Amino acid sequence: MLSEERIKEATNNLIKCHSEGLIRKEEFRQIVFDTYSRNHNESLKLAERIFKENLSNLWAIVISYYSMFYIANAVLYKLGYKVREKFAHRITADALIVHARHKLKSNLIKEYNIAAEEALSISDNLVENFNSERAKRAKFQYESTEEIKRVKAETSLKRAKEFSEELKKLL
Repeated sequence: MLSEERIKEATNNLIKCHSEGLIRKEEFRQIVFDTYSRNHNESLKLAERIFKENLSNLWAIVISYYSMFYIANAVLYKLGYKVREKFAHRITADALIVHARHKLKSNLIKEYNIAAEEALSISDNLVENFNSERAKRAKFQYESTEEIKRVKAETSLKRAKEFSEELKKLL
C-alpha cells in the first residue's frame, strides 16, 4: 500500500505543479486522447514483441514503462488534466496517486465486488507498480547485466499489461 507520507508528498507536489502550470485543467480534445491511446497500444505491442523475440531486455523494460506512462496520461486527460512536458514522468506518478487511485478503487469494487480496503490495496499496488517501473527504467538504461534485465523485462511487461487492463476500464 502507498504510505500516508507518499500520498501527502504527491498531494503537496501536485499543488505546487498546478500553481506552476506543470499540470493543468484542460478542455478535452479527442486528438490528444487518441494520441495517448495509440502510443500506449503501440508501446505495449512493441514491448511484447521485443520480449518474445528476445531482441532487447532493456528496451522491453523501457517500452513497457512507456506503455504505462501513456495510458496513465490518457486517464488523467480523460479526468480533465494535462501534464506538461517538464518533469512529466514524476508529475504523472503524483497525479495518479491524487486523481486516479480512488477511481481505480471504486472500479475494482464495482467490477469484482470486493471490500473497499482490499480494492484500495490493489489500486495502490497498481500505482506503486507505475512508480517502480519508472525507477527501473531509469536504472536499467545505465547499469545491469542481460540476465537481470531479462527477468526484470518479464516483470515489466506483466505489470504493464495489468496496469493497462485496469486503467483502460477508467476510460
